[in-house]
Amino acid sequence: MTSETMVAAHTWVAFGPAGALGSIQAAHDGFTFRLMTDVEPRATYPSLTVAKSALYAALAPGSDWPEFREH
Repeated sequence: MTSETMVAAHTWVAFGPAGALGSIQAAHDGFTFRLMTDVEPRATYPSLTVAKSALYAALAPGSDWPEFREH
């Protein structure tokens, strides 16, 4: 007998006043993020909170904290 484990993909999209800024994706070992202009994820972070902070830190200085919506 074999069993398969299915992991649901979780994505959070970061929105600012002008629209989507980037996204955070759950990974097998943490969370990754990319801005809309990124081709590849930037790094893997241990928690969603840390990934949100890293995404915010990558925005232009003076940017407001984005709204994160789970999709």
